[in-house]
Amino acid sequence: MPHSQFVLTLSCPDRPGIVSAVSTFLAQNGQNILDAQQFDDIETKKFFMRVVFTAADLAVELSALQTGFAAIAQRFAMDWQMRDRAAKRRVMLLASKSDHCLVDILYRWRTGELDMIPTAVVSNHPRETYAGLDFGDIPFHHLPASKENKPQQEAAIWKLVEDTDTDLVVLARYMQILSDDLSAKLSGRCINIHHSFLPGFKGARPYHQAHERGVKLIGATAHYVTRDLDEGPIIDQDVERISHRDTPDDLVRKGRDIERRVLARAVRHHLEDRVILNGRKTVVFMD
Repeated sequence: MPHSQFVLTLSCPDRPGIVSAVSTFLAQNGQNILDAQQFDDIETKKFFMRVVFTAADLAVELSALQTGFAAIAQRFAMDWQMRDRAAKRRVMLLASKSDHCLVDILYRWRTGELDMIPTAVVSNHPRETYAGLDFGDIPFHHLPASKENKPQQEAAIWKLVEDTDTDLVVLARYMQILSDDLSAKLSGRCINIHHSFLPGFKGARPYHQAHERGVKLIGATAHYVTRDLDEGPIIDQDVERISHRDTPDDLVRKGRDIERRVLARAVRHHLEDRVILNGRKTVVFMD
């Protein structure tokens, strides 16, 4: 049987010797590098790296590699993680009335495109909203949201995150604004998707507003959630041309397609350890 593959991601102040230290450590511990990507941010003077490796001969326990690498990480003041690529992340999906992103994520999970373990589907709408959608063995939780019960509702969400050992929360068109407190708790592990317009249109029926202004380009943005509404570090984006022939329904239809693929790419990048936070931005090592 082939040895396990591990992935190391790191960021630290840029200085000479980082790549040498990482590659030397892996070689001395009998590891073979399968893929390596790096980026020097000349503006922030930070260094970012993603390395996929496996045992060249005898397998080495992940815990032993992590313990050994800790000294190097301390020397270079690294933020880092090293994990087994076979260890699936546990993902909770939050959704509201529109289910196109939820359906797409579940389809990509069932077909093996998204290698994850769904821990729950949570919605502020009842189960009947998703009639015909097969959740299988995934638990469904109806947690109604209102101004009056928002703290209690978010406390219930957080309890589910903790009880299910959820690693990543995906807002699959979950039309509720997370509080600063919950956003902080989920920092770096909560992904949201929303439309992108120029000029920007907020509030109800954004695609109809865009049609009234005659936009020629629509898009979608997937980003990590922060306390700043829809302004978290961007993971992925996409756009599509619009013409004068497109009706509001055409914009809605095309917008759904963009939202689905952008969210799916962002989730996959996160699951594959391709995203590293860089202040208000991200570094995304593409495959």
